[in-house]
Amino acid sequence: MPSIAQPSPSIQDRFPLDQQPDPDQLDDIKAQLDLILMAIEALATIGSDAVLQAAQDLGLSDVVGDRVALWRLRQSSPLRKGQGRKRLDVDEARSLVLIICHLAQNHAELIRRSVSLLEQLTEQDRPPHQAALLGNYLDRFGNTYEERMDESHQISSDERTYLALKLMIDLLFYSLPNGSQRLWLALFTRVHHP
Repeated sequence: MPSIAQPSPSIQDRFPLDQQPDPDQLDDIKAQLDLILMAIEALATIGSDAVLQAAQDLGLSDVVGDRVALWRLRQSSPLRKGQGRKRLDVDEARSLVLIICHLAQNHAELIRRSVSLLEQLTEQDRPPHQAALLGNYLDRFGNTYEERMDESHQISSDERTYLALKLMIDLLFYSLPNGSQRLWLALFTRVHHP
């Protein structure tokens, strides 16, 4: 007897919500997703083309179908210059989680190598900038952060370095097979427990 393929779970089923997030929670989620996406872009030296390709690969072109749609989603972050042009809804957040994790899985080896290098340098009590891979990532992340974020959300160079390294380590977990569920839960853990 031939097996019947089970339909894949909907995006809402994969990332259920007990209750809809309030506007402040959505703002925090938007900011976190934008920072994580900025980190994978800086580490893997990818841009909007790779994000759009990931959306297409995942069948999410209806949410992120072109550069303008992606720009509008990114501009919804409350940390961005000129933010507020578009409100992010929960389904768009779910889609961004899938896109981020898809990109992280595609660059898992680079992420693992980067985290391993950070561990080695930390054990040797050496700054991360001494390794070209990490130094280049930190420079790209820092420059992008300065360029895109509103002046009221600018942070010191040391804080940007810490944020970039923390996000890089987080990407390691998001590159795992259950990474999208981890990221989805982390977004709400951060929201409810700052």
